[in-house]
Order: sequence, then C-alpha cells, then structure tokens
Amino acid sequence: MNRAFLPVLAAALLNTAAFAATAPAAPAVKPDPAKGATLYANGDTARNIPACVTCHGAAGNSTMAANPKLSGQNPTYLYKQLVDFTTPNRVNPIMTPYAKALTDAEKHDLAAFLAAQPGKPGAAKNKDTVDLGRKIWRGGIAEKGVAACASCHGAAGAGIPAQYPRLAGQHQEYTLAQLVAYKDNKRSNSVQMTTLAKRLSDDEMKAVSDYIAGVK
Repeated sequence: MNRAFLPVLAAALLNTAAFAATAPAAPAVKPDPAKGATLYANGDTARNIPACVTCHGAAGNSTMAANPKLSGQNPTYLYKQLVDFTTPNRVNPIMTPYAKALTDAEKHDLAAFLAAQPGKPGAAKNKDTVDLGRKIWRGGIAEKGVAACASCHGAAGAGIPAQYPRLAGQHQEYTLAQLVAYKDNKRSNSVQMTTLAKRLSDDEMKAVSDYIAGVK
C-alpha cells in the first residue's frame, strides 16, 4: 500500500467512527394498539398463544379473581411484566411460555392496547377490615417499617407510570396472592415489595388488598 495514502485512510476511518458515534439512534418502533387488540382477542394458534381475552376478560376486565384485571394499567409496567415472565425473576407456569413466544414488539403492542382500555371498578368485601386497609394504604405501619402503599401507588391507587402499577379496583384475591408470593420469595422482580411484604401479617395483607379493590 502506498504510504502516502495511509494518512488519508486513517482520516477517513476516524471520520466514519465519529459519524457513527454522533449519528442519532434509529427511532424505536411505536407500539401498535390495533395489533395488540387483534392478538389479545385472537391469540396466535401457529405459536400456541391463546387469546388473552380467555383469561383476562374483554378489554382486560377479568371476571376471574385468580386472573388480574389489566385494563388501564401503565403500559411500561405491563411490558416489564411480560419481559419478567421470561426471566427467573417471575416464573409462572401459565404466563412464562406465552411471554417467551411473544416478540418484543408484540409485548409493546399488547401493553399499549390494554393501557387504553377503561377499567371496571371493584368493591371491598370485608367491612370489618376497611379501616385497617385504609390506614396501611395511606400511612403504612411505622413501627414495622412498612411505608404507605400510596407513596408509590398513589392515594387513589392509580400508580406512577413507568414505575409502579395501578392497583385500584384489582381483584383482592389477586393482589393478596402477589403479596404472599413476594413474602414467600416466589416472585422476586421487586426487592422493595419483597421487603415490605415480609413485614406484613396475613391479616394486614388481606386488609390492604381488600381496601384497594374498592378504591375508584
């Protein structure tokens, strides 16, 4: 190679590297709620993905206490849970294989569709524990180092987008099951929730789960 050409080549390589470093990243693909709606309603039999509506109800308003309501949930949180189901942090015999079969774009599409759906309110069932549940939700339990649930999930249980999920109106049975799962180390995708759940008694978990189910 002609030595006189080397400085020119070096300069060209440096310019290429500089351009690569400063060039804007390709924009992320925007979620498509319409595609999410189709997948939610029909599933994909070719990949053994059933219709989500079967378990989670029309527009994400599950009528089965064991299955969470997903309507109006924060899309970033929904997407994260679908990803977490593919990791050891949240193994679920039903959801894990389906989550693994979904593409990343499909996870975003489903989350976008569900986030836009209006939720149906729930109701507290145990009038004897509503006051205790409200107290824990709003003020925590200082002597046990339990922070107020509202500090992360909001006074009305709407959650903080991209960080904490909406819990208002959720089936009390489902919320309780998740608290127990955190307490028993069967769900480990939130260190904060694991710590707090371990500090709550069974009765306290039941009370706060029932209270937030009735918050609109």
